[in-house]
Amino acid sequence: MASTDALHAILDKAHEGMTPKQLMSLPPSALAGVTDSDAKKLKEAFGIDTIEELATCKYFLWAQALHTLAKTDK
Repeated sequence: MASTDALHAILDKAHEGMTPKQLMSLPPSALAGVTDSDAKKLKEAFGIDTIEELATCKYFLWAQALHTLAKTDK
């Protein structure tokens, strides 16, 4: 299981103690700093309902890939 301290830093208190697999089905608002309003906007813009969908959204993955490439670009 992931480090408890690491999960405390990224989750709302109500969801601490859940396994990473359990967390995947929660709405993005379960993440610390993501409001219900933010989650609604993610749903409207990208059709994201869960943390798993957020983590696997192709647009976010593309942005991460570009970021990684930019760090190694000379």
